[in-house]
Amino acid sequence: MDDIVRQAMAKWPNVPDCFGWLGLDSRGQWHMRDDPVQLQGSFQSGQPGAKGSVLRHEKLVEFIHRNYEADEQGRWYFQNGPQKVFIELEAAPHVWRLNERFEPTSHTGQQAQALQCLVDEIGRVYLNTDLGLGLVHTLDVGLVAEAIEQGLWAPENCLAKELPKIFGFVISPQQQLIR
Repeated sequence: MDDIVRQAMAKWPNVPDCFGWLGLDSRGQWHMRDDPVQLQGSFQSGQPGAKGSVLRHEKLVEFIHRNYEADEQGRWYFQNGPQKVFIELEAAPHVWRLNERFEPTSHTGQQAQALQCLVDEIGRVYLNTDLGLGLVHTLDVGLVAEAIEQGLWAPENCLAKELPKIFGFVISPQQQLIR
């Protein structure tokens, strides 16, 4: 976490949390979701316009990456100064890219060690790592196939809807508030 963020948290300890305004898609892109966008449906709904606009400002995305973590309830958030901005996840808290040695790197730039390979009911591939669970980017599924062929990973079947409970993360902190 950035020092400036820690200082802001100490200076303003009672800033309310923010829900629904930021989403992470299955390709590792951040989406800004203002009030009109949120009225289009949940981030996970698949409704046209419900994801919002992709953040393209490089420095802002880097800032989010450095200050992205989970709370004790498994809700992922971006610590924006004194405010926690809880993240709507399309699939998982991380999106993995693989290099030619099959080493996963999170959308945040953190390198990880693969512990388990999972394939859900529609063929999406996940890796459980020392940093937690993440979806493998669609462009790297071919590398997963190579790792499996080489005997490095043995894929296990899973159901996508069960992954949050098994791996302790919340897909939609905003929907969790409503329930």
